[in-house]
Amino acid sequence: MQPVMRCIILCLGIMVQALSVQAQEKNTTWSEEELQELFGYCGKPALIQELKISAETADKIGQLFQWSRYQLQKIAANTNDTFATAGEVEEAFLKKCKAFSLSGDQLKALSAIRAQAGSVDACPLAALYHKPAYDTIPQPRMIQLVKTKFRKTLMDQLEVNGKQADMIIEAEVWEQKESQSIAQLAANDFNRVRKTVQLHRDKDRKYAFIGLTDVQKQRAIAFFREKL
Repeated sequence: MQPVMRCIILCLGIMVQALSVQAQEKNTTWSEEELQELFGYCGKPALIQELKISAETADKIGQLFQWSRYQLQKIAANTNDTFATAGEVEEAFLKKCKAFSLSGDQLKALSAIRAQAGSVDACPLAALYHKPAYDTIPQPRMIQLVKTKFRKTLMDQLEVNGKQADMIIEAEVWEQKESQSIAQLAANDFNRVRKTVQLHRDKDRKYAFIGLTDVQKQRAIAFFREKL
């Protein structure tokens, strides 16, 4: 192995070891099955997007995530005959990933994703955007209030017609109202993650009927993340 690449792997191993421990501490209640499910929601799409790899390769890396967790559990139980420290596991993990012919930049991106493998904090699909201030406003009333305040702005900034602006507003208000019941679930209840993921998917279906470009959709969502 070239000295430079060995240095990169060792440094990444140290960095990701510390970050992985922090992420796992945030979500100590996830079972192995739930972590694998979370990978499908968050880790796999991130790997495909950031590393520009196939879904098949992302799945194989996901299996390595599972392998590394198992090794760390054995270390904690003092039953690991192969590795003595978490740092050794992370170095072995990165070496195994090199079999996919990943570049240095891809390994860095992989390490960042790996560090968040047990957390929903950096996962857009699992992020719940609930604003308690709107809980007591009936949905029809909230739609009318938002239309009065933002309809014209949406039409101007996104270059959409009135019907499209109305549909965007209705989808965003719907999300706020649906998120209210999900927010009542405990943060360590994995059903909260599942319901949030389904909420985003249902919202995407609503947006699909509006007839926006990808850029318009992203701008509309960003607009209401800031304004609502």
